[in-house]
Amino acid sequence: MAEKKETTEKKVVKSRKRQRTRVLSGRVYIQSTYNNTIISATDAKGNVLAWSSAGRIGYSGAKKATPYAAQEITRDLMQRLEPYGMKEAIVFVKGIGSARESAIRALGVHGLVVTSIKDITPIPHNGTRPPRPRRV
Repeated sequence: MAEKKETTEKKVVKSRKRQRTRVLSGRVYIQSTYNNTIISATDAKGNVLAWSSAGRIGYSGAKKATPYAAQEITRDLMQRLEPYGMKEAIVFVKGIGSARESAIRALGVHGLVVTSIKDITPIPHNGTRPPRPRRV
């Protein structure tokens, strides 16, 4: 009778879970256009920790640039920032969309202390070349 050899070898799989560092203060960039709103959070050096946009949440078309969508984007961003433990941030706002104000307000509502708000919307100093005059 042949003896049955039982192998009890188990494959050990080490999980490579990335250790996330605690970032207490950072920067939040809000880009608000007529068509979309994008919010990204970085540490003090500028490394992106989390980002969110209206399209990522599931909005499409004209709904992406609404103030309500900006609140939902901010809620999603704060959920993604929970592992980092960010408490305060400097907010940089860029663009001319209608969701600028509501995104900043939603940051405060969701527990982020806004230390300062800076507008970094690009302003043309001279503008583009005007069109040539029509010859009739």
